[in-house]
Amino acid sequence: MSQATVTRADLTDAIYRSIGISRQESSVFVERIVEEICASLERGEQVKISSFGTFSIREKKMRMGRNPKTGEEVPITPRRVISFRASNVLKDRINQGLVDGHASHAAE
Repeated sequence: MSQATVTRADLTDAIYRSIGISRQESSVFVERIVEEICASLERGEQVKISSFGTFSIREKKMRMGRNPKTGEEVPITPRRVISFRASNVLKDRINQGLVDGHASHAAE
């Protein structure tokens, strides 16, 4: 399985190629989307992208942890974490690719 990472530049280039707007406009488009997602999450709102998934914020309470090196108990401060739940459409697409990949390797 590939370990490639899709970057903002990759997204900008994909928009440039598929829509035909300038690279500068594509870059502004990508940045605006990312900014809006971040701002919504900062406000504690869910971000649902149809056929992709849902980003949400979870509140974690203070809890006691343990330093694995010394065994000493240390408090872990309360915090907010981002959670992503993939849509069933995305899960199906990913798993279909897995099934298709195994079928092509079996024929070799």
